Amino acid sequence: MTVLVTERLILRDWTADEADLARIYDIYSRPEIARWLGMASDLPMTDPAQATARQRLWQDRFAADQGRYGNWAIEVRDTGLVVGTLLLKPLPGRDRSRRTEDIEVGWHLHPDAWGHGYATEAARAAVAREFAAGTREIYAVVSPGNDASMAVARRLGMTHVGRRTDWYGGEELETFVLTAP
Repeated sequence: MTVLVTERLILRDWTADEADLARIYDIYSRPEIARWLGMASDLPMTDPAQATARQRLWQDRFAADQGRYGNWAIEVRDTGLVVGTLLLKPLPGRDRSRRTEDIEVGWHLHPDAWGHGYATEAARAAVAREFAAGTREIYAVVSPGNDASMAVARRLGMTHVGRRTDWYGGEELETFVLTAP
């Protein structure tokens, strides 16, 4: 299902299609990606079957949200190449077992796609749609040292509010916030 379309990109659900699963594995098996994704025990992926499990997890986790929240494939319109994942979702609390009222935008791009503005373009579209739905603030949480992701947050106009431990099991994360216009 297509979620959003921008000038250069299509944000859509990840599917169980072989090409999507291969791309999930290609992205999330890379140490240069996994190192920034916190305490996820299955990263970096070491077996392509993990991509199937991850795609199903995303599908199941956001099924009740009817497209409002999710982990979506970022596809380049001109080429059909999937360059990464855009996420928009309620942040998990300190205990990780429940959603908070705080909404997160995030991105995980394949290294070949870095530096093309895809993360900023995809996130900008998702943030605009979420603000139109009535959300007042959107957060980006970034592992300390991930300068590239912090730069994306700044390009989105987000304000750095320091390190916080409110989400993801209390992990200390650089926190950025954007308030609805």
